[in-house]
Parts: sequence; structure tokens; C-alpha cells
Amino acid sequence: MKKNLILVITFGLFAWLFLGYQAVDKDNTLVIGGPFEFTSQDLSKDGYIYTRMQVAESLFEVQSNGNIESKLASSYEVSEDGLKWQFHVRNGVRFHDGDLLTAESVVLSLSHALQKPGVLNQIPLKKLYVEGDVTVIELAEPYRPLLAILSHFSTAILAPDSFDSEGQVVDIQGTGPYRASVIAPPHKLNVTRFDDYWGDKPSIEEVHYLTGHRAESRALQAQSGQADLIYTLDPASIDLLNSSENLTVHSLSIPRTVLLKLNNEHRFLNSEHTRQALSLALDRHGISEHIVRVENSEANQLFPPSLSDWHLVNAEGATRNLPKAQELLKSQGWELNQENLLQRNDEVFELTLVTYADRPELTVIATAIQAQLKELGVAIDVSVDNSSAIPAKHQDGTLELALIARNFGTISDPLAILLDDTKHHIGSDWGPMNWSSQELNRILNDMVLSQDDSYRELAQQASVILAKEMPLIPVVYYTQQVSVNNRVQNFQFDPFENNYRVSEMYFAQ
Repeated sequence: MKKNLILVITFGLFAWLFLGYQAVDKDNTLVIGGPFEFTSQDLSKDGYIYTRMQVAESLFEVQSNGNIESKLASSYEVSEDGLKWQFHVRNGVRFHDGDLLTAESVVLSLSHALQKPGVLNQIPLKKLYVEGDVTVIELAEPYRPLLAILSHFSTAILAPDSFDSEGQVVDIQGTGPYRASVIAPPHKLNVTRFDDYWGDKPSIEEVHYLTGHRAESRALQAQSGQADLIYTLDPASIDLLNSSENLTVHSLSIPRTVLLKLNNEHRFLNSEHTRQALSLALDRHGISEHIVRVENSEANQLFPPSLSDWHLVNAEGATRNLPKAQELLKSQGWELNQENLLQRNDEVFELTLVTYADRPELTVIATAIQAQLKELGVAIDVSVDNSSAIPAKHQDGTLELALIARNFGTISDPLAILLDDTKHHIGSDWGPMNWSSQELNRILNDMVLSQDDSYRELAQQASVILAKEMPLIPVVYYTQQVSVNNRVQNFQFDPFENNYRVSEMYFAQ
């Protein structure tokens, strides 16, 4: 009886959230639907939702073209040796609780961020302090991507009263054009226009965010008009939504790549020749045309063209080549057995591939990869789990293969991401696993210290190493599919997925 009651309550909540939800004042409330849950007010874990909903802001902001511009910092100076950075905070900025933004509040917020796991811990920090009315960051050595770090959601600046005595965020008070009014993890976040915002005032009064894992439910929300913006649509629903008269579907390129993450110390995967063979067995064109349904989205390298410094223009294509793949595996001692599976020393080449349903196309791509590698003689067992299972399996060493969609623009400069990936041989949660390269580390270190125009040349060298040794196998470049109700005007899209830019939108009269 108790179990049945729980099921009824769960279904009722699901129906309310994803099928029967209606804004209280729909005329001036914009409803956004997306696949990802949030669990807290902790910026190191869930800060992305608070910057996307324009509750919290950082010292700097990444623009759509990848340039970094000042946000809460009005200006900054850097010493000639690159070790002392001075940041002037913008005058007249108020937190949602009414307190003024000061250099002291910036230092306090960043100090709390330093106590959490996150990108800020990557910088070679020597000292963080206030000097007059200026925030000062002193470094032990030059660090080129510092501004990119300071534009990350985990470094957003919050009011002092947002934190408890242990530095935990218990009442998020940011500086954005919207303030949080209802925080109901893991599915619901409502924000209300902040009338004392320092910048241009939003037109839309209320914005509601609702999490919905099932792509079919999100598509129904879009089609019925229950949601104004729906992010991360299932490619299979695009044709249906395109036929709807009340909305428009936008297909937008973002610096995210669908890729295979491998345990590079696994006895089957510890050779670059084996990894190259698995890559050659993939039919990327078929995945691009029939699953993702985005023309020319095949990925022949990790970094998409939008990250031009890192993208190899003359890289070989992503054409499938089974004979060459078979030849490479044969050189590693693999032979087909009577069941047409590869076998070596009495072991069959079989692996478990983990993926997650938050991005609906991943499970379909995983099934396609399973079939394509079967043609090569590799047996793949697909396991669909929560996205959190992948970092967990990485850390406990049980991960063999994973299919993920990795955003190389989480920090606008991929250098900061790669530095985190390569900090330890074990790798990062979403980067390479159990792989390192002394040559790559040398190049990245040179890039950190570079103060001249050698950055692009070094980035290209780094990309060549990653393409050759293939500790991660690229599959397709990701395209964000967003449905926009026709009542929403001036729709804006952030390819770096840091900001929904709702404050720039308005409703048709």
C-alpha cells in the first residue's frame, strides 16, 4: 500500500511538472524547460543554473563570440611580470539583499570559492586581498587564462549574507537582473525581476525553470505552449515541432563534442593503435545524418571549428575504415573467433559502455556505436545510468567506456580545461582517464606562461598530440536544439551555455 502511494505521489508530481504545469501569471512569466536537475545553492556544484537564470554574475563574462568582457569588474590592470592582477569593481552595484558590491565582498566570495572543488583552485594563487577599493590577486607564476576562470559560474560573486559561518551558501543573493524567489531542488527554480539591477532592466517579470528528464515530455511542453523555451530537444521530435505553428526550432552550434571516454589503462585499451582502430570503426556520417540529424556534424577531432585556435583545419576526415581498423587490431594480437568476436589470449574483446539519458541522443548514439563496433568484432554492453555515475566510476577505477557530451567552452579558454585534465595521471571526471603525456604537459605549461602570439601555434601542437594518441575518441559535434514560442521576441542564445539571456527578451504585444 505504501509503495503504491509513493508511486501515485511521484506520478502526480511528474504530471504537474511536465504535463499540467501553468505559470500563475502566464502573460508576464516565461517558462524554460531543460533536462538537468540541480540539488543545491552551492556554486561549485550547481552555479550554472544560477548564472543561466541571471541570478548570479561574475567579474567577467564570456560573449557569444568567445571574447571576455568585464561584468562586475569595471576595469583591471596586470603587472609587467604577470603576477599581480588588480580589479576595480563596478560602482553602484547592489546585491539582491540591498548591500553594495565592494572589493571586500568580492574577496570574501572568491575566498569561499577557493574552499570548494572548482576551477579557481587551478590558478597558482599566492595571495587574495583588498588594497584600498581594489581586489588584488597575486600569483606565484603567470597564468594566462585567469580572466576565463573569473568568468566561470563557480566564481560568481554573492553577498556576504549568502553564506553561513562555514562558508556554505544558504540564501543565494547575487547581483543579476533576476533574484531567486522559489528554489525547489531538484526540479524547480523561479526568479523575479530585480528592480535595482545596475544594468538594463528586463522586460519580463518572472522566469520559471523546470527540469524534465524525458525528452518526449519536454517536446509536449513546447508543442502545447506550456513552456516558452525548451532546451536539449530529442532530434526525433524536431520534425514534429517544426510543423507547429506556435513555435520555432533553433539549431545552434556550441563548443561541445560527443565523445567516447576511455579507461586508457584498461588492458584492452592501453594502446593508441587500439584506440585509433575503435575510432576508425565508427560510422560518424551515419550518426550525423540519421541520429543527430545535423549536416556535417561528424567530429574528426576533439575541438570544433568554433574553437579556432585549437581546431586543426587540415586534420584527416572522419571516414569509416573497417579494413584499416581490423589491421590495427591484428597488430595488437586480436583475432576473430568462431563467433566473429575478437579474442586474444583466451579473452574476448568486450567492454561496458556507460551513458546517460539527460541528453536524449546519447542513448541512441550508444546503441549505434554498439552495432558498429560489433562489425569490428568488439562486444559492447550499453548501460544507461545517471550522469553522476561516470565521474564515480572514473574515480573508483571501474569505468571502461563512456559516451558523453563534453562542453569545451565551460571555461571560455580550453587551456584551463586541459590544465585540469592533465594535472594528474588519473585525469579529470569528464576528461581523459589514466593517461598523460609529458610533451602535452610541456606545451600547456608554455601556453600558461606565454605573453606573446605563440598561443595559437602551441594550441595546434597540443591538438595534434590529442588526435594522435586519442585518449578521448570524438564522435560528433553537438548542436543545441531549442524550441522558442512565437510570443517570445528577441530570442538570444549563449553558445557557451552560461546565460539564458532572458533579460534581453520580451513578449509580443
